[in-house]
Amino acid sequence: MASSLKNKHRKQVRGFLLIWGGITLVMALVTFIAIYMAYGSLTPPGTNLRNVAIPSATIAVAQAATLTPTTAPAETEEASAATEDASAQALNAATAAPRPIDVRRFQLGTQVQVSYDRMSEWINVAANQLDVNWVKMQVRWENMETEEDSYDWLETDIFLPAARDQNLRVLVSVVTAPEWSREPGVDLTQHGPPADYQDYVDFVTTMVERYPGMIHAVEVWNEQNLDREWTSTEGLSAANYVELLRQTYNAVKAIDPGIIIVSGALSPTGLSDGVRAWDDFTYMDQMIEAGVLDVADCVGAHHNGYNISPSVTWDSVPNDPSAQFRGPFPADTGGNPHHSWSFRSTLQTYANKIELAGGSQKLCVTEFGWPSAEDLQGVPEGLEFSYDNTLEEQRDFTVEAIDNMLDWDIVWLAFLWNLNYGPQAGWSPDNENVPYSIIGPETVFRPVFDAVRDWNREYEAQFQ
Repeated sequence: MASSLKNKHRKQVRGFLLIWGGITLVMALVTFIAIYMAYGSLTPPGTNLRNVAIPSATIAVAQAATLTPTTAPAETEEASAATEDASAQALNAATAAPRPIDVRRFQLGTQVQVSYDRMSEWINVAANQLDVNWVKMQVRWENMETEEDSYDWLETDIFLPAARDQNLRVLVSVVTAPEWSREPGVDLTQHGPPADYQDYVDFVTTMVERYPGMIHAVEVWNEQNLDREWTSTEGLSAANYVELLRQTYNAVKAIDPGIIIVSGALSPTGLSDGVRAWDDFTYMDQMIEAGVLDVADCVGAHHNGYNISPSVTWDSVPNDPSAQFRGPFPADTGGNPHHSWSFRSTLQTYANKIELAGGSQKLCVTEFGWPSAEDLQGVPEGLEFSYDNTLEEQRDFTVEAIDNMLDWDIVWLAFLWNLNYGPQAGWSPDNENVPYSIIGPETVFRPVFDAVRDWNREYEAQFQ
């Protein structure tokens, strides 16, 4: 009788183990497929997927799924409890991480174009192959609230969770008011602010509340010193822009004080008629006079390089007889020297103006990069200077600019322009963003990609 019961018990245990083992095998297979889809789905020709960092939480899930039970059910429950406790500790550690606004050292990111079918792949490239800490997303308000209080969150629903899952911090640059919000009688063929700034504030705060913990910085507008970005019945008014910034700053900080508020980056321009454009140095003075330093954690800046080094000032550019585009070069060699050509002059002058006004803010360079047309089938009119830059010069200028921003100690966040506009646009010769893309034709990483990755890995290693 006892032997019979024992044999019956053994059969029950054996059956339990077989069933449990089968379930475990299925879980392991599903987990493997999920990890493969998330991390192995984009390996461009000409590149190696090396040193890919899979989040520890994913590894823990995979390990837990492949455990084969060799203990009694009671012991399995104890192991399960231990796993849950470890997960809780990991969650607590993540919750205790410093707020974005408290990490004041230089940090590098890149702008990623929204993709409806490949978003997780591009975010994975940014996080685990380019190895940056931040990504930038441009949020076009006009596309997301075409009617008042009626929202289409498709783009942010795709982008922000994908970035969160890769532990990336996100800067959203919120631009372009929808037609229903614009001033009566304004030229709607150009972008511009809303008639009531509260409409913009409402959109931004609704977005922040919809995605708690997924938005780490907000850039309020973009290149507002140009009429194509700020067409208003009241003209290119820096005081009006600062009022929009002030209202947005106060509203976002009331929701999450840890979010970094960045003033809209200006466009370096030699034109300054006050109608089509203000020179960025002049407009920066106007913003400072209007109180921008009271309502911004970081001052936005742009400089997409031309065909000169990021280390030269505008008045000391050496002549390059081989350069087809002569703009930055000395006047006696056919050039038209102006401060807007120079990466160094632009950033250092902004920083000097902030310091002279008593501000402590650093710059957030929300676009920088050098274009190259070497591997392309042409570029749009106005980007002819990209023919002067080889792929190696694109690489060298970009790394030199990163070194400079770190050494000058005037930049907080810097976003490389850009990751994936090339493949997203099919490397079209008519797209002005393509020559700046660090992913070239046939989805091959350009030399600048590997160089930026190597720079950032070495830099970040000292903080790990």
